Amino acid sequence: MAVSVGVRALMVYANTPGPAAVPAQHWPEGAPTPSRQKPTLLVFLHPQCPCSRATIGELAEIMARCPEQVVTTVYLSFPAAPAARRDTNSLWRSAAAIPEVRVLEDDGGRMARLFGARTSGQVLLYDSTGTLAFKGGITVSRGHAGDNFGREAIVSLIRGNVPRGRASSVFGCALFGEE
Repeated sequence: MAVSVGVRALMVYANTPGPAAVPAQHWPEGAPTPSRQKPTLLVFLHPQCPCSRATIGELAEIMARCPEQVVTTVYLSFPAAPAARRDTNSLWRSAAAIPEVRVLEDDGGRMARLFGARTSGQVLLYDSTGTLAFKGGITVSRGHAGDNFGREAIVSLIRGNVPRGRASSVFGCALFGEE
């Protein structure tokens, strides 16, 4: 019985999404200028969230399926401790190794807050007019990569197709301490 309770608790945790983002429907003032020729994909991650690695794996899959069709930036919100900075962080290196992906430090979570991201793994896709096209996550559950609705919707939108939906759940840790 104890094993059953433990397994159930793990399943509930793995399949419980983080707080939903409340992103701007149009590209927010104060953010770097988005591409006007291609969609712009933003990924917000906390480098100490174990689920972030799965998001990077799914991002690599998106970029492989849509080469040169999207401008992509990964924002890493580092904690205050200097030891956790980018050049020693394996997540940073993994994201930077994906072709056509720019990785930036999100000092104090400024960009995450500006875009309304609250959970590590939050992905936002804005079209070339600066209008929000997709919000959500690209993993199937906490820390698990594999076929999922978010990835398929983003690939569909980047390729100019109509997806089955424009939002998905985000599975990850809170980007900020207040969550």
